[in-house]
Amino acid sequence: MSIKRRFEKWFYLDEEEEFQQEQPVREQQPVQEQQPRRAVARKPQVAEAPQQPGTVVSLQSIQKSSKVVLFEPRVYAEAQDISEHLKNKRAVVVNLQRIERDQGIRIVDFLSGTVYALGGDIQRIGTDIFLCVPENVEVAGTISDFFER
Repeated sequence: MSIKRRFEKWFYLDEEEEFQQEQPVREQQPVQEQQPRRAVARKPQVAEAPQQPGTVVSLQSIQKSSKVVLFEPRVYAEAQDISEHLKNKRAVVVNLQRIERDQGIRIVDFLSGTVYALGGDIQRIGTDIFLCVPENVEVAGTISDFFER
């Protein structure tokens, strides 16, 4: 037997040909002489779902309900609570008007690092008001700065 033939037999490459050729021979052979066939590993076939026009799919089954959390931190330590909401994929609006300016800057720096690590975004939406969103929330549009004269 040639090396090519052994290789084909080892990997069952010619199994269908053998099966078709051996089938008449097997009918003539007694049942006792038949050798059990080895199982053949085949690639799984992916069944394509039939596409029907006008099919309606509920978004609730695909996505959990989204939440937007509002925060007015009074101390810097609350920045960690805000980041926990971002890690849980919730959008957060942070109002820094009730905290000292230097503490507010530290909170914005902390939240900027958090949203960067999570692949999210932080935007200023008002005077000392920021919107922090995780990667699963998309923000469309911008809010222009309004300067008092």
